[in-house]
Amino acid sequence: MQIDFSPPDISEDDIQAVSEVLRSGWITSGPRVQEFEAALAEWTKTPRVAVLNSATAALQCVLELLAIGPGDEVITPAYTYTASASVICHVGASPVLVDVAPGQYQMDTESILAAITPRTKAVIAVDIGGVMCDYNALRKTLSSPQAFRRFAPRVGTMQEIFQQIPIIADAAHSFGSSYLGQPSGTVADFTVFSFHAVKNLTTAEGGAITWRNNLVDEATSAEIYQRIKLYCLHGQTKDALAKSADGAWEYDVVAPLYKCNMTDIAAALGLSQLKRYAQMLERRRQLISLYTEQLQTDAAQGGYSLDILSHDDGHGSVSNGHLMMVRLLGRDDAFRRRFIVKMAEKGVSCNVHFKPLPLLSAYAALGFDISSFPEAFKQYENQVSLPLHTLLSDQDVQYVCDSFKAAYAETSAG
Repeated sequence: MQIDFSPPDISEDDIQAVSEVLRSGWITSGPRVQEFEAALAEWTKTPRVAVLNSATAALQCVLELLAIGPGDEVITPAYTYTASASVICHVGASPVLVDVAPGQYQMDTESILAAITPRTKAVIAVDIGGVMCDYNALRKTLSSPQAFRRFAPRVGTMQEIFQQIPIIADAAHSFGSSYLGQPSGTVADFTVFSFHAVKNLTTAEGGAITWRNNLVDEATSAEIYQRIKLYCLHGQTKDALAKSADGAWEYDVVAPLYKCNMTDIAAALGLSQLKRYAQMLERRRQLISLYTEQLQTDAAQGGYSLDILSHDDGHGSVSNGHLMMVRLLGRDDAFRRRFIVKMAEKGVSCNVHFKPLPLLSAYAALGFDISSFPEAFKQYENQVSLPLHTLLSDQDVQYVCDSFKAAYAETSAG
């Protein structure tokens, strides 16, 4: 049997939706993009959503909106994917990495507080595996007297609307999740989603930006949306759809910006997927329940310990079930690597989320050393992500669990 890690769930309706766009003669940004943005805003209960061609471009766009650049610092976790930090470098600012809390995948609030300086202009929090950060705890930290005294917003920029350091959610994993009853997208000041091929809802490649309801008034919200559209289309004042109207060819370019718009092809796929997204989320929750019960039973019988990422905290926060993350407690990196090979031999594809940034050459070259982030390394060294996607059957999950139990025993035996 072969169990792939995360293939996209593409239905015949999805294929038909894309085919209709291809036959329409309009394949770049157009009516489907506008429909997708409106549907996403309705789903997330946010005032507006702007879509781009990737979450990475969207994150960089938010930093540009906040006028963050050379001389500035942005805090983000050491335990994340490179996109959370690389965008800080893209705008010329300095990434400031902080460790995670012991036994957690989220940033340690005391470490955040210690990292804040007058140069700190934002915090990029990362939702991992579908589980949203504790944003109340983060806001409490950023509103503390110590943090408040150090926040120096740049005059004449959007930074001035904030009473504390802005929070940007890297919500690449959390579209459809909620925090204390609030949908992802409504909690952080700005939220960025990913619709990459391995995400719960995919547009093949794609991303989106939204912002919380009470951040700005409607006029300013409209201005933010227009600035994003300028950002992702060379700074051009009209997109292709607007220019296609009779006699409407003329346009201006107000700044030498970027090209990262979403196409109607991608948006059509997203719209189609969104129609069944609630059912897809429910299926993920069923699969996680099956996984958790069987893995815990097998661990108890086998005499080993696991830490399984909880997707429901029991207090109103519910994950979208993006990743089935497991830690092999008491085991090290060498054991984990041999275990993953054993799983592959049984036809089960596994992954690791994530290799902390200081272990990557690019960030080591910036001066980051993993010894400064011991908790991130502890989370990483025995973490394994198991296959989790809506093409899995109950029998597939049972096979993965049986393979897990056997692979663990074989790896332990040497």
